[in-house]
Amino acid sequence: MAADGTRNPPEVRPARIEVFGFDVSEISTIRRIRAMVAAGHDVRSFTMRRQNMNQDFEPEWPNTHLYNTKDENLLLRAGVVAGSVLKMAGHRDRLRRADMIFARNMDMLAIAQAARTIAGAGHVPLIYECLDINGSLCGDGAKGRAMRAAERALLAKVQLVVVSSPSFISEYFGPMQGYDGPWALWENKLAAGAALPPRPRLRAPAGDGPLRLGWVGTIRCAPSLKLLAEVADRMGDRVQVEIHGVVHRHTLPDFDAVIDARPNMTFHGPYEYPGALADIYGGCDAVWAQDLWQRGNNSDWLLPNRIYEASWAGCPSIAVAGTETGRRVGSDGLGWVLDDASGDALLALLESLPRQEIVARGQALLDRPDADFVQSQADIEEVIDRVRAGIAA
Repeated sequence: MAADGTRNPPEVRPARIEVFGFDVSEISTIRRIRAMVAAGHDVRSFTMRRQNMNQDFEPEWPNTHLYNTKDENLLLRAGVVAGSVLKMAGHRDRLRRADMIFARNMDMLAIAQAARTIAGAGHVPLIYECLDINGSLCGDGAKGRAMRAAERALLAKVQLVVVSSPSFISEYFGPMQGYDGPWALWENKLAAGAALPPRPRLRAPAGDGPLRLGWVGTIRCAPSLKLLAEVADRMGDRVQVEIHGVVHRHTLPDFDAVIDARPNMTFHGPYEYPGALADIYGGCDAVWAQDLWQRGNNSDWLLPNRIYEASWAGCPSIAVAGTETGRRVGSDGLGWVLDDASGDALLALLESLPRQEIVARGQALLDRPDADFVQSQADIEEVIDRVRAGIAA
């Protein structure tokens, strides 16, 4: 009873959340689970490990390792999905006690749905968190049709779809998959509850050296590498391309040769997340934010985490018109938008921008509230509350 005689509201216990993740060491998986834990929930996970990033990472939350797997190896992935389903038979009680299950990508959704059935846990809400639309799902051939049919069958069993970009719903799930069920938006902002480094407050004055153009995060886009190499060749010592992150060498087999051939392109390797973000983006005048890897589908629809990270650190982004990234960068004042993804367009922009304008744009980003670029606990709780309440539309 409160001091004024009214009843105290009932205390809401932490939700028991099971997360099925495609890679326990992948940054977005770590961000998501840490955000849920920071909100006070009891979070456990079933995860793969892909061995291409953060190989020494060990989760601080309870985690059950399923299998090691690899990118783009569909045969291996099919095998580990089947093997993981068999492993789940030993965790039936745990799943029945859960309040909700989050499955992050299609493979993990298949495992989670099978595990829920095996456990007799059909009463536990299943949430599909879609991080990307794999290009294989958009193909016109037999493989694409089969994968979409499999995903539609899985979608029929989920209670909620969570996406990181509204275009995933408007361009794919709605028109291509006929999904008209409930959905929610969790943008790829910096994580709620994360131990972020101190946010910079002042953008460094313009210097006289080369313009420093960054490419930060998951380095997997061959068209972007080609574009940045072209600009490096054409601008010479007037530009320095600074690359930070994890390289997906199955998509960029010539990455080292491209970098080694150009003294004005530097690869710094993986970095500590999120501790290194302020230093990395502080060392760039602007950042290349556009994904060109899967034009016509996923690359045109996604909102990458780098636009939020860069903006939080006061570094303007460069994107391409006709994409969701370009629309956000343009409408939200996050940087500049090219008419097309060409060396001519990027070169013209970089050569036309006064250094003082670049600094002023970065400072305008630093002057904005953290909440513009950092996910709030309220964002997390809104979705969890919807699930607990039966997911009202």
